[in-house]
Amino acid sequence: MSEKQLQVQEKQSARTQGETTKNETYYAPQVDIYETEKEVIVVADMPGVQPEGVDLSLEDNILTIQGRRKEVAHSGRMVLEEYEPGHYLRRFTVAETIDQEGIEASLADGVLRVRLPKAAPAQPKKIAVKIG
Repeated sequence: MSEKQLQVQEKQSARTQGETTKNETYYAPQVDIYETEKEVIVVADMPGVQPEGVDLSLEDNILTIQGRRKEVAHSGRMVLEEYEPGHYLRRFTVAETIDQEGIEASLADGVLRVRLPKAAPAQPKKIAVKIG
C-alpha cells in the first residue's frame, strides 16, 4: 500500500446559506458524480441518515442534498469517540437540463444515490399560420 492510500481524509465543514438560529454542525458528504448519455448520477456518503432525514431539491439548476442525523443515545460511558456528530449539506450546479419529474433517489447503508434524467431536447415544431 502506498502512503497516500493510508491517509485519513478529515471531514470538511459545509456552509449553510444565510444565518441559522440553531447551533448545528454541517459536513460536506463525500460524493461521486458521473454522467451517461441519458442521466447524471450523484452518489453521496451520509452514514447515520435515515430516508426520512434526507431533503433533496433542484431549483434554478442547483441541486441541494441535505441529510439530518438523529442523535444516537449510547448506554454506558463513552470510551472513544472519533465520529463527530453533525448533519450533511452539499450543493451542486447542474449544467444539464434535467427532467425534474423523473428524478429518483434511494438510500441504502448510508449511501444516497440520486438519478437525474436529462430532459429530451426540444423537437422542432412547425407552426401553422392562420389567415385573418
